[in-house]
Amino acid sequence: MCSNTVRKPQPAPRTQFWCAALAPRLLRNSPALPGAPVPGRTSASSPVVTNRCGEELQLRRFSAAPSSAGVSYEQLKRLLAGRKAVVIDVREPWELREYGHIPGSINVPLGQVNTALQLAPEEFDEKYGGVMPQHTDNIVFTCLAGIRSKKALDTAVSLGYKDVQNYLGGWQDWEKNEPQK
Repeated sequence: MCSNTVRKPQPAPRTQFWCAALAPRLLRNSPALPGAPVPGRTSASSPVVTNRCGEELQLRRFSAAPSSAGVSYEQLKRLLAGRKAVVIDVREPWELREYGHIPGSINVPLGQVNTALQLAPEEFDEKYGGVMPQHTDNIVFTCLAGIRSKKALDTAVSLGYKDVQNYLGGWQDWEKNEPQK
């Protein structure tokens, strides 16, 4: 409500209650469209409306659509060979010692991803031994089987990282496909 306007509360018409009850059901049952914007983010094409007070508000579109694609073993090999991605392994350090790691990956345990991606680049390098990815860098998250890496991906997207991917098979797939030396 505008600060300079005083309105007397009036009972809402019955149709408003019906709409309020129906809207969540409609949203919940609507299919997500591919390529829809990431939840909570506005884009340049988001419509702008003016409320009764003359304030401009940007409408946000929400979607349950995935924010990125999965990466296969072959795709990850090409990205690593061309140094076109920062690969972050979100397993615990003991898992890397016990099972092995993908060469060139940086170990940032899942519980530290949110904090790590907000560090100063020098702090990130000192703590994790690798160059901190920029918000526009291609980042591939990996773990043992692709579950924890999906959580890390969601965290990175929520922090504004744009080009994030998940190595779906994780270490198990890497080990299965990588020639034994």
